[in-house]
Amino acid sequence: MEAPVVVMGVSGSGKSTVGAALAQRLRVPFADGDDFHPEANIAKMTAGHALNDDDRQPWLDAIGIWLAEHADGGVMSCSALKHAYRDRLRAHCAGVEFLHLAGTPEVIGRRQASRPGHFMPHSLLVSQFETLEPLTVDENGVTINVDQDIDSIVQEYISLTGLEN
Repeated sequence: MEAPVVVMGVSGSGKSTVGAALAQRLRVPFADGDDFHPEANIAKMTAGHALNDDDRQPWLDAIGIWLAEHADGGVMSCSALKHAYRDRLRAHCAGVEFLHLAGTPEVIGRRQASRPGHFMPHSLLVSQFETLEPLTVDENGVTINVDQDIDSIVQEYISLTGLEN
């Protein structure tokens, strides 16, 4: 592995689970982007309010710093919903790769409903889909459908990126 990977997507898409499994498979460090949120962001989301771009800037910078510190390999889960957010991460670590976990609102909603106690309420899922800007051709990444088991997602990513030995 020569670059860190950001496992991205809306809340409930499986970023943390897939990210941890991918990191284990690649034998590199894993970090969960949720752990990088300032307390104010968590309080805002817990209260059912969507974050704005200003709220996200220090969070994205902290994640970008982690990526730069793991430029030779690491996996980070981070929603990275907008192209501008991914640009901000690339400003810290130009070689970062993205794995977009995509799914329908129905599939993601079912997954999200099975996560009791998570600070992101189901009511914000609609705003996440409205904010989501899928990867573009100028971005280094792949999109994989989440309507399959974790091992299949990890294997598909490894196959698509040529990380298989």
